[in-house]
Amino acid sequence: MATFFGEVVVAPSRAGLDEEEEAREETPEDREIRRELEKKREIDVLWTLKSGASTESSADEPFVCSKFIVAIGHNAAAFLSSFILDSVCWEVVGVVKLWNEWCRTSNTTNVLPTDSFCLFYRLISDPTVLLCQCSCYVAEDQQFQWLEKVFGRMQKEDLQVTILSTCPVADYKTQESTLTLPSPFLKALKTKEFKEQVCCPLLEQPNIVRDLPAAVLSYCQVWQIPAVLYQCYTDVIKLDTVTIEAFKPLLSSKILKSLVKDVSESTKILKKLLTTNETHNNIYI
Repeated sequence: MATFFGEVVVAPSRAGLDEEEEAREETPEDREIRRELEKKREIDVLWTLKSGASTESSADEPFVCSKFIVAIGHNAAAFLSSFILDSVCWEVVGVVKLWNEWCRTSNTTNVLPTDSFCLFYRLISDPTVLLCQCSCYVAEDQQFQWLEKVFGRMQKEDLQVTILSTCPVADYKTQESTLTLPSPFLKALKTKEFKEQVCCPLLEQPNIVRDLPAAVLSYCQVWQIPAVLYQCYTDVIKLDTVTIEAFKPLLSSKILKSLVKDVSESTKILKKLLTTNETHNNIYI
């Protein structure tokens, strides 16, 4: 407290405390709470790759995977549901269970488009093709766990990764006004090892990507895995037909071309997804 006008008073600060002093201040109750919270934030990846029995991801040997397609966010996941996934051709082989401040998932595979979930599918005709729909938020301190427990199950030789995600158009850095941009639009970012032609313009500097899409791409760069991220910049944050269909140019890419189902049926499925979403939202009006 100042004793006269103009006196400089140094506020108390914890910045100068060393680790030993901080450790002495932590009570046993504090440590127990911290351990319980860390345990609760652990990610479990449950696979059903062998004989239909669920098992934690670290328990089994790595499997061969030639193509891994990851859709992050509701619109990207809905795109795969509409244009790629077919209940006859694909089977669910894994699920992620996680908890954080923004979402909570379970091991159920019966999900609505607005649910928080992370499911893995395998192509029945070619078990080396794996697909992931991740509509849940993976917190920053959980991303490393997600990467280690998912990619830790895959043999990294001859693996190619494609990532789909969405981002607010307001995050796009450009000299032009974002109000004049033809939203939604696609931009691509790839690792050094990815040699194929991309389906849209590359993301310009000084733009950056964040969260799980950035973590997956960075992981692939470190492990020298050919990978490409297709990010859709949109001004709509909820499930939206225009945003979902903005990913359609990717259907001509080498990795997705052979997986595309009947487009007319895809349109019907897309309408059904959005109708289900609207019906679900009306419950809370």
